[in-house]
Amino acid sequence: MSTIHRRRMTPLKSVLRAALLLFAIQYDCGIAWSAPAAWHKWRSKMDGTLICSQTPPGSGWEKVDGPYKDARCSIAGKPGA
Repeated sequence: MSTIHRRRMTPLKSVLRAALLLFAIQYDCGIAWSAPAAWHKWRSKMDGTLICSQTPPGSGWEKVDGPYKDARCSIAGKPGA
């Protein structure tokens, strides 16, 4: 007849497990409440072309205006506000 021995969880392990669970819940909630990135108008330094983008298109561009809520840069303001 074999006996199954269960190891007791040490207090440190239970605290670490609880801390990990709390971190996971906070991280998940933070993602759920985050707003989308704002849009900005960018001008080409070479030919003056204007585009609307959420991220800088590169070193050949300068930010002209923003933030905007939409991809056409027609509704001023931050998304989610």
